[in-house]
Amino acid sequence: MRAFLPLTAVTAAAALLVTVAGATHAAADRNPDGTPLVKVSHGDPYAHCTVGAISPESVVYPGTEVEPYLSVDPRDPKRVVTVYQQDRWNDGAARGLAASWSTDGHTFHRSTLPFSLCAPGGADYERASDPWVSTGPDGTVYASGEGVDFTRSTRSALLAATSHDGGRTWHNLTTTHVDEQPFFNDKPSITADPVREGTAYQVWDRLDNDPPGPSSLDGPGYISLTRDGGRTWSGARRFVDTGAVPNTQTIGHVIVVDPRTGTLYDFYDRITVSDDLSTVIEARYEMVTSTDAGDTWTAPVTVARDTSVPEVDPNDPAKLLRAAATLPSPAVDPGSGALYMAYEGSDFSGGSFDSVQLVRSTDGGHTWGSPELISPEGVPAFSPSIAADERGTVALTYYDLRFLKPGDTTTLPTAYQLATLPHGDPGLRTERRISRVFDWLQAPFAGGYFLGDYQGLVADGKGVRAVLTETDSGAPQNRTDVYTGSFRTR
Repeated sequence: MRAFLPLTAVTAAAALLVTVAGATHAAADRNPDGTPLVKVSHGDPYAHCTVGAISPESVVYPGTEVEPYLSVDPRDPKRVVTVYQQDRWNDGAARGLAASWSTDGHTFHRSTLPFSLCAPGGADYERASDPWVSTGPDGTVYASGEGVDFTRSTRSALLAATSHDGGRTWHNLTTTHVDEQPFFNDKPSITADPVREGTAYQVWDRLDNDPPGPSSLDGPGYISLTRDGGRTWSGARRFVDTGAVPNTQTIGHVIVVDPRTGTLYDFYDRITVSDDLSTVIEARYEMVTSTDAGDTWTAPVTVARDTSVPEVDPNDPAKLLRAAATLPSPAVDPGSGALYMAYEGSDFSGGSFDSVQLVRSTDGGHTWGSPELISPEGVPAFSPSIAADERGTVALTYYDLRFLKPGDTTTLPTAYQLATLPHGDPGLRTERRISRVFDWLQAPFAGGYFLGDYQGLVADGKGVRAVLTETDSGAPQNRTDVYTGSFRTR
């Protein structure tokens, strides 16, 4: 969510069944290489929900779907689950989270994730944010999100639910952790362990501004885990500390697991700010490792400097964009165990704008190479996602602005690209456009024109499957939609 807000106790798991709606098929678009992109977000299950307004200045964008993520069943990659925010608010989070699921990779059906009051049988929170999803080796689908209150209280909660039928219905709704101000829980992700059946990990940053005011920010990393398929979750505990350096927080925790060894790697950004909380003093991506399924973790290792700069329209810097700056996207090569991290950085523009950068480790994360430029030189690029397949091919997706013409301040032509690196070698990189060209400035405005703080990419056996957000020009009641497609990488 990337806001600063809002502890009570962990609630008991509750089983529930959520209704399924609307099958969707039909490619709304075709990519330049002829591969169909399928629109997965049809209709609006929360269109009549009146919960969530903070003030007269609160604006909800109806029909908008943003910030998608996805997973595929390792037993059958045609079984796909995507999750996304539904009906984004301008001042934080959305009316709720939704899912779209498929058994053939082409026809998608919608279900509602029970993470807010707008959803049938949903958790007691006014809004929801930060959807994430992961599928275990037995086909159990784990969904994660954040529930937030703005008017009745200042709560922020980490929520999880599971599906045993590929995303049709959701059970075991669990509040893994909840806080009131001055604490705020942010940016959760969830990872199903690919080698330990029934095990999954939820990680996030827990911001502490107690007492409120300058010189008092702390933001360690927290973890909760399940070993019984999501029926119960452990109490939240700190596993990445920030207390040694004042005014330091983490953000963007994501775990990847080496399927050869079962080793866990958690990646995140560590940010230290000035006493008045106005200036970033230092920012760097780090990684911690666990060889005992999350019970203990190593000391942090620096992966790369965070050199990201503000995301703006290059022709009109007063127009703020909101993408994936400060958020890492990691992957592990399932054959060799090589580790990769993609991120936004300005190393290749002299600090002028962000590009998509990649770093690699071949020794289990002990040492990391220098950043490599993946997106085209001289072109702002955003929101990298990364995946590695069993043959060692590394794929990255990202938005870039190569179609923006000098002097154009009324539109922001944007397209989504797929780059493939055989054996992870940037020197062998190929690239293709996989979306139509659309106007980013049609997106809802929430701290910037907002497609989501992340998009999604996973290996699916024959290549990769991407999920992404596009805007709909001239459609104020349906500004964005979510699309998915599967692409060969060899």
